[in-house]
This record gives sequence, C-alpha cells and structure tokens, in this order.
Amino acid sequence: MNEVDWSFLPTLNAALNGVAATLLVVGLILIKQRRIHAHRACMIAALLVSSLFLVSYVLHKIWRASQDGDLHKEFNATGWMKSAYLVLLFSHLILAMAVPFLAIWLVRLGLKREDARHRRLARVAFPIWLYVSFTGVLIYILLYHMNPEP
Repeated sequence: MNEVDWSFLPTLNAALNGVAATLLVVGLILIKQRRIHAHRACMIAALLVSSLFLVSYVLHKIWRASQDGDLHKEFNATGWMKSAYLVLLFSHLILAMAVPFLAIWLVRLGLKREDARHRRLARVAFPIWLYVSFTGVLIYILLYHMNPEP
C-alpha cells in the first residue's frame, strides 16, 4: 500500500502563515477605521488560519518522523548566516508557543466586548502574533529555498 506524500506541507504552512499575517494587518487597519464587525471577522479568520497551520505543522512533523526519524530540516549555512538563522528560529519558536493562548484570549475578550482589556492585551499580543506569522514564512524561505547544500 502506498503512503501519502505529505512533503507539500511546509509550503502549505508558509502559505497559511502568510495568510494569517495578511489577515492580522487587515484586521488592524479595519479596527483603526472603527469597522468592528469586519475587524472581528478578520481576526476570527486569522485565528482559524493559524489553527489550521498548527494542525498542518504537527501533521508534517509526525509524517517526517515516520519517513526518516528526524523531525527537523537542517539549515546548512555556517558562520554569521547560521547564527542569524538560529536567533530567528529561537525567537520564532519561543514566541510561537504563546500565540495560541494569546490569540484565543484576544478573540474571547473581543467577542465578550471587553474592549479595554482586549485593547491592552492586543498591544502586546498583536505584534507577537504578527512576528510569528511573518517569521514562519521567512524560516520556510530560508530552509526550503535558500538553504545551502550540505
């Protein structure tokens, strides 16, 4: 029996991160225009896209481990390029762990119309969520399109 080839998932994950980042920026623009219902819809969509990313990311890790026993793709650069990549990756991973909690909390506060608490949290959570979404795309580009041969 042939196994399914899930090697397309990193590309899908980068696309989902890009869509999430776009929705976040559009959501910010909408709230600055005081278009609350459109902002709400956009931010819920960002949460759904980010959730789909998380499922796809975990599925890719499971598939990758079943293929070659390794969860991660190695970045083969050396010197300052490797150091810069590792700093980017470390900051992305640390902040990414907080995003699901922050995003759910933000949407919950917004839906309950606890606007003051929502705004205070958004001042911290929004840049983190946007950074994680943007750097997710950047890490994909570095790993899959700019990664030197070993």
